[in-house]
Amino acid sequence: MSESHAANLASGAYPAAEPRRRKRRWPRYVFFTAAWLVAILVALAAVGILWLRSAAKAALPVLDGDIHFASQSAPALSAPVTIRRDQHGVPHIDAATQEDMFVAQGYVTAQDRLWQMDAYRRSANGELAEVMGPSLLRHDKAQRMFQFRNTAHRIYANLAPEERARYEAYARGVNLYITQHQDSLPPEFHLLHYKPQPWTGVDCISIGMMMVDMLDTHWYTKLSRERIAARLHSPKLESDLYPVGSWRDHPPTGELLDLSQPHPQPPSTSDDEDDERTQTLAVPSTDLDALRDLPGQRACDGCTPGSNNWVIAGKHTASGKPLLSNDMHLGLNVPNIWYMADLRAPGFHAAGVTLPGMPFVIAGHNEHVAWGFTALYADVQDLYIEKLDGKGNFQVADGNWHTLNVDHETIHVRGRKDVNYDVRLTNHGPLLDPVFTRDPRAIALKWALYDTTLNSIPVYALDTASNWTDFSSALSQWNWPTQNVVYSDDQGHIGYHAVGRIPLRPAGLANMPITDTAHEWQGYIPFDDMPNAFDPPSGFLATANSQVTTDKSKYPLTNEWADPYRIERIYKLLQGRDQLKPADMLAVQTDIYSEMDQELGHRLSYAIDHTANADDKLRKAADLMRSWDGHLSIDSAAASLVTRTRYTLRTMLLEPKLGKDDAEHYQWSESNFAEEEIVMHASPDWLPPAYKDWDAFLADAVRRAMKDGNAPTDVSKWNYGSWHVVDIEHPLASFLPFISRIAGTGPQPLSGDTITVKQVGLAFGPSQRFTMDWSNIDGSTEDIVLGESGNPYSPYFRDQWDDYYNGRTFALPFTPAAVAANTQHTLRLLP
Repeated sequence: MSESHAANLASGAYPAAEPRRRKRRWPRYVFFTAAWLVAILVALAAVGILWLRSAAKAALPVLDGDIHFASQSAPALSAPVTIRRDQHGVPHIDAATQEDMFVAQGYVTAQDRLWQMDAYRRSANGELAEVMGPSLLRHDKAQRMFQFRNTAHRIYANLAPEERARYEAYARGVNLYITQHQDSLPPEFHLLHYKPQPWTGVDCISIGMMMVDMLDTHWYTKLSRERIAARLHSPKLESDLYPVGSWRDHPPTGELLDLSQPHPQPPSTSDDEDDERTQTLAVPSTDLDALRDLPGQRACDGCTPGSNNWVIAGKHTASGKPLLSNDMHLGLNVPNIWYMADLRAPGFHAAGVTLPGMPFVIAGHNEHVAWGFTALYADVQDLYIEKLDGKGNFQVADGNWHTLNVDHETIHVRGRKDVNYDVRLTNHGPLLDPVFTRDPRAIALKWALYDTTLNSIPVYALDTASNWTDFSSALSQWNWPTQNVVYSDDQGHIGYHAVGRIPLRPAGLANMPITDTAHEWQGYIPFDDMPNAFDPPSGFLATANSQVTTDKSKYPLTNEWADPYRIERIYKLLQGRDQLKPADMLAVQTDIYSEMDQELGHRLSYAIDHTANADDKLRKAADLMRSWDGHLSIDSAAASLVTRTRYTLRTMLLEPKLGKDDAEHYQWSESNFAEEEIVMHASPDWLPPAYKDWDAFLADAVRRAMKDGNAPTDVSKWNYGSWHVVDIEHPLASFLPFISRIAGTGPQPLSGDTITVKQVGLAFGPSQRFTMDWSNIDGSTEDIVLGESGNPYSPYFRDQWDDYYNGRTFALPFTPAAVAANTQHTLRLLP
């Protein structure tokens, strides 16, 4: 460097050079990369939705014109079949022969519900993991363990040839649709990348097994009761938690009742054997939460499959003809479990709800008789603790050892290797897998369903009955599920009969797993000894899953009845009234008044009034509950207070006795009545030690309920419908959430509760509503939840939802003239 240059630098003649700054460009890269990723995802989602929309529209069925079935070795039909659809898309099938009618029923049901049918079939048979992946493996193992697929094969093989022919005709119709629409199947098949296998008559029976499982499975309560009884060490406390019937019950005897008089408390059914077992039993630490994950179990607290039905003689109706109503309470999905149809051929004409995947009309009416179902809740299952020698043998009652039967099952799992699964069986039934019970004991499930001599399914005989003699003869062949059936006919008769094969148990009903040889079954209760009535003096019969036996009944049917509140309310609304009309039936079906909740609200208000440390919010709550009319309407704050407190009380009562984990295992179909009795009688045995009296305890329960429920500061604005909602989802929504936006209802404010006549929960409630009016057969009403179609782009996908949600209904045309007057589409199926 020169001296002059150095001097210039020293003197500052040159400006000082600024240090070079490194530009921080990575945030911009991250931002733009993220933006591109979001854009790509949005574009993919848009493309996916457009593709799904295109696939769904391509799968929409042909509703008008002619469809020719390709000639085969044997013609699919003997003559043309006409299918007229009314304003709600309900098919009215008119065929020249019954065989053609069942072919058409299978075809038309597949038009609207094919993927649902396949999903039901796979669910019943334990084959969901094959198309939906490893998350369904647990479910499939359970279904294989319960032997539903094998049982369906057994039943089908033992049906009479003419009965098998009806199932085969239905299956042919399904397969004709599948064959014709290989390139336009419902979008769910495209989403899951598979095609349905051909339908068989056995598949129809498998669908029926799904319903039997849903309505007759109660064995898990025996396992949970065993554990809870061991923790309580008190027969008295156990009896409090597990009542058998109640003073509120109204068995369907048809006798005239004075509803103004209190009913006596039924005697306890606990026997010395149960008391001794309760005091001495040491139960393994089972994880019963595993059982609740099985399909068919409760969808929400207090939501047990049930129903309402009643029948009223003409002397109490405005028309002078009988009225019959039925609403069956089940889990709600997209699409609905039922499919409405009207089937007509020589010697057959019936309309009502059908079960997708099965022929016939399950519940409804024909030209002469009408009928409706509720679950009977009969005890048709027992658990037996088996003795195994570790060498593949089990000990029978006489002390001898027999070899275990082993059913080798192979479960296909999408994306993984096949899973080999062995089910071991004793002479009682399959051994429950400890994966589900978390119990090391060898526990066998005995179920009337497994009896190889029981194979009849008399639905066709019900559909074609013309009087009570025919109808009751068909009912006498009913095996499962156990049901309450009400009846009316065009001659003015009404009737009721409990049906199903219920074991005779000389040693009595067993509330827990059996460890002795005294509790073996000895046949079944004779049909004529089941509760029944025909043209009773009262002119009124009703059931709602609560107790149907009386002290005059020859045999006990179960120890686990449903809560009595729905049946009590139905009797108070209908018995003794005259000039009744169909509109009155709908008003009862949609009734949301709860006497028990109103009474509980008064008791809670009293407790707050007598609690020294009640703040302004708590006293405001008391005022709301005190003046409440007992209706669980969506705008009611008192409904929020009472129901939330009822839920909170159960936890506060059980946890001090059982601990948190075991308290969650408690389940009993009459648990709300058990809670009512404990609270309203202020039982000192149940008062938690942290409280000086019941008033302090109940007031604190209200306080906790408001806190846990995030009640607003102004509790009068805590509207029931702000948190109590119905949200019906497509079965694939948990796998593909965007489907909910297309196919689900989304959360909607929901009135009613699990103990109102309108029995409802998050995804639970009346699956249909039916009223038969013999004075106007074409004015008889029926509606389901959403609509006939399973395709979101069909006009009949959700066209019934608004009526259903708002408590309205509509007529189902039946006579040829009424069907013709209401026809919107006409399709002919040609040979």
